[in-house]
Amino acid sequence: MYAAGDVRVEHVPDPGLKEPTDALVRITTACICGSDLHPYHSLSASDGPVRMGHEFIGVVEETGRDVTSVSRGDLVVAPFAYSDGTCEYCRAGLQTSCVHGGFWARNGVDGGQGEAARVPLADGTLVKLPVGADDALIPSLLTLSDVLGTGHHAAVRGGVKQGSTVTVIGDGAVGLLAVLAAKRLGAEQIVLMGRHTARTDLGRAFGATAVVAERGGEGIEKVRELTGGGSAIVIEAVGHRPAYEQAYGVVRPGGTISRVGAPQYEEAPIGFGSLFGRNITLTGGPAPARAYIDELLPDIMDGRIEPGRVFDRGVDLGGTPEGYRAMDAREALKVLVRP
Repeated sequence: MYAAGDVRVEHVPDPGLKEPTDALVRITTACICGSDLHPYHSLSASDGPVRMGHEFIGVVEETGRDVTSVSRGDLVVAPFAYSDGTCEYCRAGLQTSCVHGGFWARNGVDGGQGEAARVPLADGTLVKLPVGADDALIPSLLTLSDVLGTGHHAAVRGGVKQGSTVTVIGDGAVGLLAVLAAKRLGAEQIVLMGRHTARTDLGRAFGATAVVAERGGEGIEKVRELTGGGSAIVIEAVGHRPAYEQAYGVVRPGGTISRVGAPQYEEAPIGFGSLFGRNITLTGGPAPARAYIDELLPDIMDGRIEPGRVFDRGVDLGGTPEGYRAMDAREALKVLVRP
């Protein structure tokens, strides 16, 4: 990405192993994330070009001498952060805070929207998949890289359990999979706040019991009416301040707001009138997707959940710029990329 709205597909040097803990992966499936649209709107030309993409599945082509968990020919999924799997944070299930880890397409590390990537810390990062690269489950398995894990993280941090009442703000892929995750964990009432009918219909299929299309005060009042005075758990899956303000408007006293939309602001109300005065818990953050893969993978393999339904368009690598345009124009929910 060269600047806001300027995505190009270019030839770059082939990646190679640099450390004995690296693996080289030939990418077979990737995608565009809703969070990729933030730089698509705001990246300045002086900060570009930058490589893009942080969700991918691929075939291991080569491994460093210290890699033991994957081998040449394995099909693997990569979570959106790489991690060593051994530091104190990884052992606690918080791989996004790994002391040796990082994120794709930063600091000289390859991005996921390409033909191949060098994977640092392969043993702590990659998970072998029990299918072939052309299996029908690939779209769902790709969601383990980010959006399913993020939706699940939102539900877990929010404290969703059997019988919970949950409101999800945002009908993007993360919001819809937060609905799926809340349903999977036993939520009884799930209110989805979204305005795009095709998306909210999918949200209903994933488990939403009601949809509120209104925003602002009208939307807040409608949710509070549906939930008997406010939602005990609110998942904010957008990342913009109006969504946060919507969240503290619909949460009930003593409730929890779980934020997983990548925040595009630094300052927001937290005082008596918003959080403090009503004993609201504010939680969330970047999902440690690697921590959740082992739990979520069996449900995909057994067909109990089908998170891959969030993909409604596919392109080859050359079509990636068009994929960005379509997602930005709300013509596509989430775009699958097959290099």
